[in-house]
Amino acid sequence: MNSITLPRLTALFSLRQLSRTLIPLLGITGFLLMWHLLAAQVTTSLGTLPGPVQTGQQFSNLVQEHQAERDRERAFYDRQIARNLAIKAENPDAKVRVRSFTGRPTFFDQIVTSLKTVAAGFVLAMAIAIPAGIALGLNGKLYQAMNPVVQLLKPVSPLAWLPLVTIVVSALYVSPEPLVSKSFLISLVTVTLCSLWPMLINTAVGVANMDKDLINVSKMLRLSSLTHVRQIVLPSAIPMIFTGMRLSLGVAWMVLIAAEMLAQNPGLGKFVWDEFQNGSSDSMARIMVAVVVIGLIGYLLDRLMLALQQQLSWDKSSASR
Repeated sequence: MNSITLPRLTALFSLRQLSRTLIPLLGITGFLLMWHLLAAQVTTSLGTLPGPVQTGQQFSNLVQEHQAERDRERAFYDRQIARNLAIKAENPDAKVRVRSFTGRPTFFDQIVTSLKTVAAGFVLAMAIAIPAGIALGLNGKLYQAMNPVVQLLKPVSPLAWLPLVTIVVSALYVSPEPLVSKSFLISLVTVTLCSLWPMLINTAVGVANMDKDLINVSKMLRLSSLTHVRQIVLPSAIPMIFTGMRLSLGVAWMVLIAAEMLAQNPGLGKFVWDEFQNGSSDSMARIMVAVVVIGLIGYLLDRLMLALQQQLSWDKSSASR
């Protein structure tokens, strides 16, 4: 009996695993095929809309451009080191100058810039939203008082926040030796303002709706406020908190690209805008590469947050997708 059941179970498991792999591959293949067929039908002033092949070729060109820029950077520093060594050899007391490479940022440099900005903005939003959400969830009257304000600010577009943030940061952030660039700070604050609301609301709802039995246990044990939050509130509300974090991270990534594009701050948004303004024959394919990369990074950020939720949450079923 066991010798018959075990192979069947193994075959069933293998079939299920194969199905989980094949179905997404079929979806991706179908999407690429539709993209290829429909792109050829769209004609613009710069030619036909680039399909998957043209987009892949342009991605390869961007990789080559990045490698060439890194080669120029290494050559620049090699020449600088050789020149300074020669100056020191002639005069050991001479002061040598060390200059930074000021080459044009590549597509991959812009990706790194955007990732740093979205990470900083998301962490700042998390530091504000989670403690505030816990406070609102624990205090019903405070929640009722603040809910209208939250509902008023939540739907405000980054297009509205960006000019205000730019004006305020430009007025307040005045320093001869700034720690970070003003453009980075503008993007960071805009991302924070637009992305903290899903996290705040979900945290407050998760805390407010936690099991009453857990609250009674906390009262019976006479736990302090800090211990109550750490041992009872956070474990109970973690699934809802992570749902809000995933939503906020997606909002943060979308807002950042728009902010970089409109404010001309360094990052993927600026890359897209520059290529749009350039209007060369390769611009559409480069923009398409950026669109695919933006979507892929957004997906990977969501998967990363999901994996973190699966590690920290006691409710594994809530972190299964």
